[in-house]
Amino acid sequence: MTASIIYKGDLRCECTHLQSGTQIETDAPTDNRGKGERFSPTDTLCVALATCIVTTMALKANDMNINLAGTKIDVTKHMIADPRRIGKIDIVLHFDSILHLEEKDKTILKRVGDNCPVAKSLHPNLEIDITYNW
Repeated sequence: MTASIIYKGDLRCECTHLQSGTQIETDAPTDNRGKGERFSPTDTLCVALATCIVTTMALKANDMNINLAGTKIDVTKHMIADPRRIGKIDIVLHFDSILHLEEKDKTILKRVGDNCPVAKSLHPNLEIDITYNW
């Protein structure tokens, strides 16, 4: 088992990662009767995608003797209706200005990021727009 989740009431869940004991809470968003005081479940999906992209890129970058520390990522979720779901995720990666890569290395890392496990697990109708700012 990966995690244990307790529904706390008031549209909030407490999630415990069993291996580390780390906890996160989720809350329904304000546009869906929640308090919006924590990440919503759909927010966590978008964050999972962004962190998976940079983590898989960092794994490959380490093999290439490239350090991606300092990379910042902006994530924007776009909800749609009928049924209510995420319609689009915009992800913009901003790499550290001291990182000077050859085009070949950028191509390799972009291909790894575009094909991370979370991206490959999402429904093909979900629009994902990833921008790599080198």
